[in-house]
Amino acid sequence: MNKLSDKSCIVGIGQTEFTRGTAKSELQLLLEATDNALKDCGLEAHQIDGIVGPPVAATAEQLAANLGIRNLKYASTVLMGGASPVVALQTAAMAVATGVAEYVLVPMGWNGFTDRRISKVGTDVKAIAGSLGSYYIPHGAVSPVQWYAWLATRHMAMYGTSEDALAEVALNSRAHAQMNPDALMHGRPLTRDQYDSSRWISKPFRMFDCCLETDGACAAIVCSPERARDLRKKPVFIAGIAEGHPYPADDFCSREDIFRIGLTDAAPGAFADAGIAHQDVDFLEVYDCFTFVALLQLEAMGFCERGEVGQFVKDGRLRLGGAMPMNTHGGLHSEAHVWGMNHINEAVKQLRGECGDRQVSGAKVGVVTGWGDFGDGGLAILRND
Repeated sequence: MNKLSDKSCIVGIGQTEFTRGTAKSELQLLLEATDNALKDCGLEAHQIDGIVGPPVAATAEQLAANLGIRNLKYASTVLMGGASPVVALQTAAMAVATGVAEYVLVPMGWNGFTDRRISKVGTDVKAIAGSLGSYYIPHGAVSPVQWYAWLATRHMAMYGTSEDALAEVALNSRAHAQMNPDALMHGRPLTRDQYDSSRWISKPFRMFDCCLETDGACAAIVCSPERARDLRKKPVFIAGIAEGHPYPADDFCSREDIFRIGLTDAAPGAFADAGIAHQDVDFLEVYDCFTFVALLQLEAMGFCERGEVGQFVKDGRLRLGGAMPMNTHGGLHSEAHVWGMNHINEAVKQLRGECGDRQVSGAKVGVVTGWGDFGDGGLAILRND
């Protein structure tokens, strides 16, 4: 068993309201989510002695200063795009398991709509290294929706994956959001006709294949199982956790196998460390910046064979009540885009039994993933006993 297995727990979670337009700064959002996480578990801010800071918006030192943390024993930042929160959770688990810190804060937040919308942010090619700055952007491929569309197009051509599979991810997330009052798309159901008639963004991705742009923040607090006994909520154990990186990390087109991503290598180790098989998983919270990215991760984790994901997601398998409920909060598509930190929070809520109408009955084991940049991946297997 990996030395990190069951050596740490998530004991507190917090979040802000998810909006499209806010007067709050990104630092204010991070502090609000952190305050809610502290209240959730019954800790005081000064007890936090480790921070795995967010890759945008603020540093660990800024957060410590604003929280009044005088003895910050450990600070780091994970820079892996949308895989950052899950890999930050791994970093927090390492700090706790080795005794470097006792209570580690993992926050993530930003004004992804108000300040950082893709349409507002320019691209300075000179500042971008590797294939992205040298080849992709100069030739007009300037945004993730274009880069990931190549993957989807290739998969469709090789394996016959249809638009039905992409649509199911979007429709599934929106359906679950109708049971989540915190979701930005709560009260705004989506039909297949609406999906089909939405405009193209970058074929094969339509508007509803793309995640939301939102403002908001989430936070989680990690400590040892021994310390967790004294806190307010039932702990959620980190049973298995791993990261992985494709080769080469910065270029899809020169890979020997374009569908071999970080999770391809990370998932087997995480499952082995947790001592579970795929059939033991009760729900999934899969990073869903675009619909196909979620599908690709299902294959990479081994829930189905290469090229079979179109069949795997049919017949309501991913829906609440189905065999493998996925993105029960609405995901990045319909709850909010908080870099997937909201996926971690949702998994904790599910394992505590706090999800109301969207609760997965008898949930004991959940899987959370992160996707960063050109396929960097993180995977956490969480359990409640």
